[in-house]
Amino acid sequence: MAGSKRMGAAEWGYLLALAGAWGGIFLFNRYVLAGFPPLTAVFLRVGIAAPILVALVYLRGERLPRSPALWAAFAVMGFLNNALPFTLFVWAQQTIASGLASIINATTPFFAVLLAHVMTADERMSGAKIAGVLLGTVGVVAVIGPETLSGFGRDAIAETVLLLAPLSYACAGIWGRRFRALTPAVAAAGMVVSSSVLMLPVALWYDRPWTLSPSALSWAAVAAQAAIGTALAYWLYFRILRTAGATNLLLVTFLMPPAALALGAIFAGEHFAWTAFAGLALIFAGLATIDGRLLTRFRKREPIHA
Repeated sequence: MAGSKRMGAAEWGYLLALAGAWGGIFLFNRYVLAGFPPLTAVFLRVGIAAPILVALVYLRGERLPRSPALWAAFAVMGFLNNALPFTLFVWAQQTIASGLASIINATTPFFAVLLAHVMTADERMSGAKIAGVLLGTVGVVAVIGPETLSGFGRDAIAETVLLLAPLSYACAGIWGRRFRALTPAVAAAGMVVSSSVLMLPVALWYDRPWTLSPSALSWAAVAAQAAIGTALAYWLYFRILRTAGATNLLLVTFLMPPAALALGAIFAGEHFAWTAFAGLALIFAGLATIDGRLLTRFRKREPIHA
């Protein structure tokens, strides 16, 4: 379709890898939060990832930009993509279940499709995108468990406020398009350094982290979150955003719950219901609908009747 972006095999591979990297966040959270309060955990996640990404930039023979205007843009990106949504999820999950929070997070592509249609010229809304987003959302609900929705409405304030997180992610996807002239490593480093600066005073003020005594396991888990779920993940994020656009990039929120379940089953012996498989099928059907190539091939094979 003219004016829309389509992902190739490399982009789909990167998207699956990103889903795995972010799906692992849920696996590590139980160990991280056993040793660190939430805001400190968020700061450490970005604060440890920042020097990793900066080192990657210089090892690749690149340089961080010096433009104040560009660093101001990085600060906006760090706020929209890290500081604000991470903090909102931490706050909301004190009163609502993580499964319901994951379903709310999966509304990100809805906001992305709407914002991209209004604010961009090359990521227009289409019937296939809307249908695919609906299929993917239903699939996420099935993967996590339809019974999770029974808790919806018990804390309307937290649920309503949490909707700002997927909206913020969608805004970040649109805002991040301005960094397409930068390499993914430089863009990721600039954003994560900025979000670290934003989160540091918040963590110091609210959590008093110098009073903590976390275990070695908690440190290992937060280091894994930083290296895999942040440094690697945001290199992939900007790599996909650069070539596939914000709408396609944010489809990763559909793939994160299945990735989290798979990692939990492999490494933590967790079990999931048969509805998860039905949900996975719906998610892939939604992604295929948005991609459009299978439908195009099917139409081409239809017999022509006189």
